[in-house]
Amino acid sequence: MKLGAIGDDFTGSSDLGLTLARGGLKTVQYVGVPSQPAAADVEAGIVALKSRSLPADEAIAQSLSALNWLKEQGCTQFLFKYCSTFDSTPDGNIGPVTEALINALETSDPVIVCPAFPTTGRTVYQGHLFVMDRLLSESGMENHPLTPMTDPDLRRFLGLQTQSPIGHLSHAEITAGNARDGLLREAAGGRQIVVCDAIADQDLVQLGKAAKDFALITGGSGIALGLPDVHGAQPGDQDKWPGVKGPVLAISGSCSTATRDQIAAHKVTGGSQCKVLVDDILSGAVTVETTLDWAQGAASMPLVYSSDDPAAVKVAQARFGREKSATAIEGFFAELARGAIKRGFTRIISAGGETSGAVVEAVGAEALRIGPMIDPGVPAVQVEGRDLALALKSGNFGAEDFFFKAAAILEGA
Repeated sequence: MKLGAIGDDFTGSSDLGLTLARGGLKTVQYVGVPSQPAAADVEAGIVALKSRSLPADEAIAQSLSALNWLKEQGCTQFLFKYCSTFDSTPDGNIGPVTEALINALETSDPVIVCPAFPTTGRTVYQGHLFVMDRLLSESGMENHPLTPMTDPDLRRFLGLQTQSPIGHLSHAEITAGNARDGLLREAAGGRQIVVCDAIADQDLVQLGKAAKDFALITGGSGIALGLPDVHGAQPGDQDKWPGVKGPVLAISGSCSTATRDQIAAHKVTGGSQCKVLVDDILSGAVTVETTLDWAQGAASMPLVYSSDDPAAVKVAQARFGREKSATAIEGFFAELARGAIKRGFTRIISAGGETSGAVVEAVGAEALRIGPMIDPGVPAVQVEGRDLALALKSGNFGAEDFFFKAAAILEGA
């Protein structure tokens, strides 16, 4: 194995897997830290964790466990993958995990920090993160129920999470061909962790080349655009896959603007929908079995969702508590996915990082084969050795027609 990656959620890890596989690296995404060695032909291994919203010490422990397994597979470079909207809190987990990985690798190399993903409108300029033409703090992410992003200055925000000074590599230096020199300069000045500008895919390719022999890179999936070439790969052909036939179920726990627009579009185009509320789950008014009965009898592609506008989410959190509300929703969706498979559903579409993590764990997937792209950042994946296809979508990703499009691609249409 050449490249070892650690993802802080499942949707982002499959997004990274798509980037690496399309670049030509034989890529497998693992669900948690594997208990067995990787197959001999795997060139890039991604250990997908569910650590984004954990307390920092737990996120560090899981990430170091993943690092140790990847080291044992012979990796020569490591990538810590987080969300392109830098989802975290002033306490972590991006900064603490990055510092822990630096210490474990005993490296003095510069460490890139770059969540940019220009294809989906995420860019970094002058150290500030933009979503389309809006600063991160004005993009809707300021209303995220778990990790509200209220500061677009990555240097300042990351500085709250770390003990280390934070450096900056400007877009001007990258376009002038001075990325590597700039990174080395920042590290020599005591700023080993370097926020890097990137407004186009080519900037990310240049950053990957600049970090060719650096032990650790961090960022969104876009930062991997240049890595297959660095590791000697040729563009792959993973789009040729047969898909999986059979019933489909869509599940959504994401409250992002993009996902709520997709839910609205699904309804307009004839999709069947069932909304579940936290109080109904906790009171027993809604059960997994009755919801599955409804899904099996739905006239069109069934979508079960808890997604709501931020104000309604805050009301529920105030009533039941943030953790209790999140646990109830995730637990319900996990049991829903498990029950759906028992009833013969072979395609499951999941929207939202936390929701997708719960779904993947519930269905007992250990490794995922990366398939074709559904939308930028979202591949179709098949559970290794099983007739079960999944679409694991970050809340912010995907076009408005995502749900029906995902259903078609999962079955190979």
